[in-house]
Amino acid sequence: MAQRVWDPFLTEQDRAHLAATKPKVERGFGVRPAVLSVDNYRAAIGDEPKPILEAIKEWPSSTGLAGWKALERISELFATARASNIPIIHITGLSEAESGIAGWRPSRKIPGNARSVDDDKARRRYEIVEQAAPLPGEVVLKKTAPSAFFGTPLAAYLIGQGIDTLIVCGEAMSGCIRATVVDGCSHRLRMVVVEDCAYDRHEATRAMNLFDIDQKYGDVVSLDEVSEWMRAYAKE
Repeated sequence: MAQRVWDPFLTEQDRAHLAATKPKVERGFGVRPAVLSVDNYRAAIGDEPKPILEAIKEWPSSTGLAGWKALERISELFATARASNIPIIHITGLSEAESGIAGWRPSRKIPGNARSVDDDKARRRYEIVEQAAPLPGEVVLKKTAPSAFFGTPLAAYLIGQGIDTLIVCGEAMSGCIRATVVDGCSHRLRMVVVEDCAYDRHEATRAMNLFDIDQKYGDVVSLDEVSEWMRAYAKE
């Protein structure tokens, strides 16, 4: 079996336990899928590709080059989904300035030499970046909590459209994607995370949260596998 991204982080006891238990049963895809794009916004990406220790000087929540690399694959995922007539749902943050509702964690001051710089970055914080931007007519929802389900009409939309499978991409693997996948599983949806298209600030947490999801809440698959399935879906 090909090595998985989490294999280097497993202990000998972990490996022994996995060998002694029944193999995971994959949930697979359902009959009506949608792509769920989570938090591909400016604060996580920045304005230009930089190594993470440089990127966080301008955008403290940046994922560095990992985010830029994933966005290349996300663009491919979107192109295949659109060509296959699979809807894309975009999730971003709802700022306190816009809603009056405080976010789920204390805000971090964005550094800058002038207030106008700070204000500009605060305004653009939840702006979906160009590589993952929605097309006219695609659903865009805003949230004030980690999960895309919490306090949004996402579940109602999925029920109304008969969607039973969410193909998830974006960030952060250890935060908002994990929270969203757990809630989606709780709603009895089939949750598929595209490994190449899910990113984080820390390699270890990304790998182990992918492992947890694959073990408990959904399937973690490659972009190639998802793309092949999408093209076959389009022919049905």
